[in-house]
Formats: sequence, structure tokens, C-alpha cells
Amino acid sequence: MELKESLHQHPSQPRSKNEKQAMVNRLKRIEGQVRGIQKMIEEDRYCVDVLVQISAINAALNKVGFSVTERHIKHCVSDAILSGDGEETIEELMDVMKQFSK
Repeated sequence: MELKESLHQHPSQPRSKNEKQAMVNRLKRIEGQVRGIQKMIEEDRYCVDVLVQISAINAALNKVGFSVTERHIKHCVSDAILSGDGEETIEELMDVMKQFSK
């Protein structure tokens, strides 16, 4: 999956240390879930059990994605609108949101 180059190289408002740590912790949990599925496949576990775990990972990734989206809207998009660059930033966000719906 290829995304357009970002309009901004860095967030307009850096994430706090706590915010970063919470996101990293969530992603590490997801990483552990993926490893668990790998082990389930290696052990020839029941397909439905594997599918349930895949569904849980998809939900967890969506939750992370929506959290990042919310922050982006509240900070980056809002700042861009106030500075007069709203159209481009909104278009960029819409392109990314289209990826979520695929």
C-alpha cells in the first residue's frame, strides 16, 4: 500500500511523552497478538479460533488508527485551517481515510 508523501514532515504539535508511551504500549500489545496468531498457525489451531484473534487485532489496529486520526484532526488539521492551509490538509486526510475503508 503506497500513500502520498505527507504535506508535513513533522507534526505541528509534537506528541507528549505520555501520549507516545500509550501508543507504543498499544502497538506492542498488538505485536504480541500477531505473534500469538503465528504460534496458533504453527500449532494447527482451529480456524475459528485464529479468525477470532485476527478480528481482535483488526479492532485494536482500528482503535489505534482512530486515535491517531482524532489527534490529527484536533491538532494538525485545526492548525492548518487556522493558518490558511486547510484545503490541502483536509484533502490529505480524506485520501488517508479512503485507505481505511478498503
